[in-house]
Amino acid sequence: MANKVGPDIVSGTAPQSGQLADSASATGNPAEPTPGAIADPGHAHASYHGRPSSWVAVTLIVAGFLAGGLAMVFGPTWPVFWAGAGLVVVGGLLAMMTDIFEDWY
Repeated sequence: MANKVGPDIVSGTAPQSGQLADSASATGNPAEPTPGAIADPGHAHASYHGRPSSWVAVTLIVAGFLAGGLAMVFGPTWPVFWAGAGLVVVGGLLAMMTDIFEDWY
């Protein structure tokens, strides 16, 4: 990891000049950080959020919007448009039933 520019997230202190944020000791042992080094706080959460049921709801909504939008662009295919609108409604109902807004951290 490169030098941090701003203050540390956890302790609020900035690294010393020329000091790496996750630097190891002079012996090269990564288990022993240098005194005064700012430790990497780690990654407590994955890079994505949400439950699988929420992802299914969002996928249905996006697929419905895509189907409806493409039906409007590529010709008057009203059955495809209304099928897309139905997918959006089903995805929205699924999102409400699974309480999708409680997925954020």
